[in-house]
Amino acid sequence: MTANNNRHLYRSREECIIAGVCGGLADFFGLNVSRVRLILLLLILFAGLSVWVYIVLWLVVPLEPQR
Repeated sequence: MTANNNRHLYRSREECIIAGVCGGLADFFGLNVSRVRLILLLLILFAGLSVWVYIVLWLVVPLEPQR
């Protein structure tokens, strides 16, 4: 049985506040973008996740192709 996994991680063009990273992650995992933003904020504030992780994702993850 072959699975069709044509999902790609892109930064979102529509759901972006700073760089579209949270919108892209929400789209990739099928989550609400507000929840992803809240989870990321809580991880940065309380779990020691660095803002550098967000910046690296901003630089590494490509922008969503135009439709």
